[in-house]
Amino acid sequence: MPAKISGVEKGSIAEELEIQSGDILLSIDGNSLEDLIDYNYYVKSELLTIEIQKVNGEIEEIELEKDYDEDLGIIFESAVFDKIKPCLNNCIFCFVAQQPKGLRDTLYVKDDDYRLSYLQGTYITTTNLTEEDKKRILRLRLGPFYISVHTTNPDLRTSMLRNPNAAKIMENLKWFDDNEIPFHAQIVLCPGYNDGDELERTLKDLSKFKSSLLSVAIVPVGVTQFRKDELRTVDEKVAKETIKIASKYPKVACSDEFFLLAGVDIPNSEYYGNFSQLDDGVGSLRMLIDDFEELDLPKKLSKKLKISFACSVAAKTAFEFVSNKLNNIENLECSFYPVKSTYWGNKITVAGLITSEDLINTVKDIDADVIFVPSIMLKPFSNLFLDGNSLDYVIDETSKNFCIIEDNYSLAEVIDYINDYV
Repeated sequence: MPAKISGVEKGSIAEELEIQSGDILLSIDGNSLEDLIDYNYYVKSELLTIEIQKVNGEIEEIELEKDYDEDLGIIFESAVFDKIKPCLNNCIFCFVAQQPKGLRDTLYVKDDDYRLSYLQGTYITTTNLTEEDKKRILRLRLGPFYISVHTTNPDLRTSMLRNPNAAKIMENLKWFDDNEIPFHAQIVLCPGYNDGDELERTLKDLSKFKSSLLSVAIVPVGVTQFRKDELRTVDEKVAKETIKIASKYPKVACSDEFFLLAGVDIPNSEYYGNFSQLDDGVGSLRMLIDDFEELDLPKKLSKKLKISFACSVAAKTAFEFVSNKLNNIENLECSFYPVKSTYWGNKITVAGLITSEDLINTVKDIDADVIFVPSIMLKPFSNLFLDGNSLDYVIDETSKNFCIIEDNYSLAEVIDYINDYV
């Protein structure tokens, strides 16, 4: 199983051993590797024998000595070295099915892999979880996992996921609970399907898993203009009803979009617990605001500076608050510009789906010395947008100076930038 290497960390054991991009890690102590889970397990030893296939095809066997918990510093192309377990569902709300042709190939991949759930926090439906998978989870004591529940009504879940195996959700969740394997649950709310009374039923069922259930995130269904059939989106009435139902249950939190749609304030930090489902938009605005309020802001800059934020429509409330605060700094002029999605349609309001062309159309006439862009707009570990264009392309088209905020939930980097002008 090819554990292909994409790079090595500076100053690491791997760099010392002259391991490089394109090499393949074949085995550790004679053990072949299925994924990063195997690698992390077998690498924890003081004496190792690793087998590397070099770019030129030559195979090297290397014996090394290290500290028990010391990593080799290898960066892999993928967290899964064999084939990713594919999604066998055909969900009525599937975002992949709502995409046009011509995007990056990876955007059309539908995975439902428990290993990626454990390693990277992606969501699984459990419809393709095999007995062998369960045995391995127990043997290695893996967890927590992130599980797309949506509804605990077996008939409704079968209908929404269009897969008869979807009916076994409570049986599968009970298996996690019986074996003390922690999990986070997700509900994509589709008005007319799993909202209202059905949502109440789901949350009641989930509340039975007192210790194994870590959190429940409720997120609104995303509908693009490329969708062929009708699917209702969350409106103000549904948002208010959902917030009210969710408030009855501990560990349950609605994503930021529900509060924006309902026209009510973002809750305080206590509402979100330990912010365990940030990547689902649950508490990201609260974390950004709270983090910003703890930062020390200068009172005056030595020379004039104009900055601007290119943000999502969903985040405009937070960036309005931030901009108002920053504009109190003498010689600093701050503005923010929510990027509207003409590509996906106006019902898509999150930063992770902004394309290069929509960003260009938003910022091309902005008068600013620097425009801050959150890294979530870009493909991880790259400068590519969803439509395949690069940040360099945006720079060429706009002649603007951009700065990427690497931590999407903190503006500390922005304040560091501003402090250079103090």
